[in-house]
Amino acid sequence: MLINKGMKKTDLMKAAHLSPPTLAKLSKNKPIDSRTLDKICSALNCQPGDVIEYIPDPKEDKNG
Repeated sequence: MLINKGMKKTDLMKAAHLSPPTLAKLSKNKPIDSRTLDKICSALNCQPGDVIEYIPDPKEDKNG
């Protein structure tokens, strides 16, 4: 998404008012909260599905 918008991660950090630790989380594929996702989508003018992908945890037992 950043490439399509001609942006760098630091541009996103400024546009979405993200902190450096939050940017580090994004770079390491760590979890973020919904407020952060809202800021990113607002800055990029996109929907959450444009910037995130659900990948099931293979360690979780599907049978409960």
